Amino acid sequence: MTSNVATAADLAATTGPVLTAAEQEELIRTHMPLVGHLVRDMLSRIPNHIHRDDLTSAGLHALVTAARSWDPERGVPFNRFAGTRIRGALLDELRALDWATRSVRSKARTTDTTRQQLTTTLGRTPSADELAQALGTTTTDLQQTDTDVQRATVLSLQGFTTSSADDMVTERAPGPEEMLLRREQIGYLHHAIASLPERLQTVVTEYFLRERPMADIAADLGVTESRVSQLRAEALSLLKDGLNTHLNPELAPVPENPESIVARRRASYYANIANNTSMRSRLAMTNEHGHTTVGRGLAAAAA
Repeated sequence: MTSNVATAADLAATTGPVLTAAEQEELIRTHMPLVGHLVRDMLSRIPNHIHRDDLTSAGLHALVTAARSWDPERGVPFNRFAGTRIRGALLDELRALDWATRSVRSKARTTDTTRQQLTTTLGRTPSADELAQALGTTTTDLQQTDTDVQRATVLSLQGFTTSSADDMVTERAPGPEEMLLRREQIGYLHHAIASLPERLQTVVTEYFLRERPMADIAADLGVTESRVSQLRAEALSLLKDGLNTHLNPELAPVPENPESIVARRRASYYANIANNTSMRSRLAMTNEHGHTTVGRGLAAAAA
């Protein structure tokens, strides 16, 4: 397990910082949820035996490094700057956990391609002898390759490609039913955003979808950054409860006092989502592959 744990104390080792230590520490504290979000997203696409702590440690270390080197004068929002650093660190961590050599992955890719071609030609799964003969090798070598691949920590289900670190992350193609459910969830999310009160909708749209700095959003709304942070938290809470009300009723909150003003407002919001959505409108938010051009990462933030 990786031993480097990022803490505010690491800032003391910084030489010639662009920001003060206090400013760096505030950036780290504010953006720690970003690490959690990116780690959750990565864990959903890799084998189960990869430990969350390994990735979290690498992500936090990258967040500290990003805070040390970020220069606000360059005009790049910190969340975008740090996000790139953190994603790279997570992929580097996966690479470090994977001992399989490129030659092993190349052999595995060739074996898999040949097996698929023989299956198509023969109308059945080829035997080990037939596969070895087609590859110009022996069954012993073929078995050794399979053993090497199975022992590798990180496997790619996309044909064992090795062109980049991103290829080490598996992303299993969902079946038709799973894809339909995913598309409906994305559709519900968009309709839930559209049903938010105007100010909350603005914060969610500008911060998550357009990735604008919180300071800019605060200036547009004429409030402080602290207030924008409060509005963001309120919006995410509404989104989470609104989605659960329609998708996972057993997880939906039960108000202690249904007649309170807050409970009535929330009930009205949940009803607005239902009134503004239909199966057709939900599926229209994505194509048949489940791809949408907006809302990346928002589902995880609202989860």
